[in-house]
This record gives sequence, C-alpha cells and structure tokens, in this order.
Amino acid sequence: MSTDQSGRMFRRGLVDGAPFNLASIPFSLLFGVVAVEAGFDMAQVMGMSFIVIAGASSLTAIQLLGDQAPALMAVLAGAAVNLRMAMYSASLAPHISDGPLLWRLGAAYFLVDHVYAMALRDYQTTPRAMREKFAYFFGLALSVCPFWYLFCWLGALLGEAIPPDWPLDFAGAIMFTALVAPMIRGAPALIAAGVASLTALAASGLPFSLGLLVGGVAGMVAGAAAELGLERRNA
Repeated sequence: MSTDQSGRMFRRGLVDGAPFNLASIPFSLLFGVVAVEAGFDMAQVMGMSFIVIAGASSLTAIQLLGDQAPALMAVLAGAAVNLRMAMYSASLAPHISDGPLLWRLGAAYFLVDHVYAMALRDYQTTPRAMREKFAYFFGLALSVCPFWYLFCWLGALLGEAIPPDWPLDFAGAIMFTALVAPMIRGAPALIAAGVASLTALAASGLPFSLGLLVGGVAGMVAGAAAELGLERRNA
C-alpha cells in the first residue's frame, strides 16, 4: 500500500461526492431559512449545523419547535429520524472497524447519507487497504460537508430574502430518494419501506408531525418481523 494510492482515493472521493452538492446545497439553504424563521439566531443555526450535520432531523426538530412542541419531543423526533445512522454504522463496521480510533471517530462525525452510500458501494465492490478506505471516505466527506456549513450560514443570512416560491424543500427529498431507493433490496426492506410510507401518510394528521415517528416505528417493526419470518422459513 502506498501513500500515492491513498492520495488517489482521497481525490476520487472529492470527485465522487461533488455531484451531491447539487441537491444538498438547496437543502442546507432551506435549513438556514427555516431555522431563522423559527427564531434561531446565527450562533444557534451554525451550532446545530456543525453538531448534527443532518438536514432531515434538523428540519424536523426546528419545525416542531416552531409549532410550539415541547423541546423533548423535538429532540426525540430528530433522534428518531437519525436512527438510520445506527444502521449505517453497523453496515460499515465490517469494513472499517479495525482502523485507528481517531479515524473511526472522524468517520462517525462525517457519516451522512450520501457519504455512507458511496463509501459502502466502493467497499463492497473493490477490496482495499484500510488507509485507502478511510482516504476515500474522508474525500467524500470533505467534498460535501463544507458546503453544508457554508450554505446553512447563507440561508440564515439571507432569510426572508429567498423567494418563498423557490421549491427548496424538494431538493432534500429528491436527494434522499435517489440514495435510498437503490438500497431497498429484498422482501424485508420493501415491506419496511412500504409500511413506513403508508403509515406515515395515514398518520399525517397527528399533531407535531408525529406521523413521521409512527411511520418510522411501524416500518422498523414490519421489516424486523419480515426478516425473522424469512429466516425461520429458510431454516
């Protein structure tokens, strides 16, 4: 393994991650705008941006706080949306768990949807040395995350100057769908996605956006039950 190869993997990560900014930049702008409209000041917006680095959970928490929901409910809702990160970590662990602690801590901080999806695809298709795996991962992260910080700041700075008819909210949904849809493979995953979507739609009238939480829990339960049933049948 050579340092040159690690450098090439880092540069490849920078290139592979760049296209996702086309969708994540509008999403980060939206986060900044919504946070300011909900009463957050610039320090709070940027603090949440740096600490969480997760648009969906941040928007969920901010929207609940804007609807005067209890702070605990907002935190729990944001955490529930981010439960997928635990599954991301579990699927990446076989590939990078033997790496140095500092590298793993950095990977945990920069673990976001598109970085995870691209890194996992590379790890599953091509055997690589540990240093090369982390080089590619951090290349992806540094191609995306600085733009998240920057445009969250710009969104908060511009605030109401951004025209309300700009469909910024669709960008996040499109990006997330494009990443997740190809990963839904097998009956349990399909069942989990279908049950979660239908339940969330049916429960959309619940206060404080609780339909999202209900749908997520229902999807996880359905997927786990389907996985257990499949294992028993195969056994």
